[in-house]
Amino acid sequence: MAKEIREAAVVAVAVALGGVLLGVLWWWLAPRVPLVGDASGDAWVVYLKDSEGEQSIGVDGTFTLIALGCGALSALAVFLLRRRGGVPLVVALAVGGLLGSLLAWRLGVWLGPSQDVIAQAKSAGKGVTFDAPLKLNAKGALLAWTFSALVFHLGLTALFGPRDPEEWLPPGEQQPPR
Repeated sequence: MAKEIREAAVVAVAVALGGVLLGVLWWWLAPRVPLVGDASGDAWVVYLKDSEGEQSIGVDGTFTLIALGCGALSALAVFLLRRRGGVPLVVALAVGGLLGSLLAWRLGVWLGPSQDVIAQAKSAGKGVTFDAPLKLNAKGALLAWTFSALVFHLGLTALFGPRDPEEWLPPGEQQPPR
């Protein structure tokens, strides 16, 4: 059992570190949300350039789709390395996926445009378009990696995992009723 827990801890850390890849991909691939600043006196007001634009939904969707792919890849890697599975391994896959998503979210926000929108509007100038900070509005997307990894690992284990040995009876004997 101690060996399984050590292996599970290694899996959890490795999967969580995969969040760096997710964060960088999200920052790189997510659509930019265009904003425009307007000054009235000393106060700055920031508006969406396209009020009917769907870029902010695209930011959440991009994170979710990349997280689903990361979950499938991590489940495949864990399955190929440890084909017989086990409860600690599956728990480590789930915890690692959640930690990886949290790491990716914070890394993407850190890599993206500044969180100080007013300072960005002032530096861009009145009426000039600039990018909004990278923001994850759908917090449920943080669970996409975990669910994808668990479902994919379950499918791989069901299809290709080791089978329980069947009991063979001598000819003429019947299986007792259950």
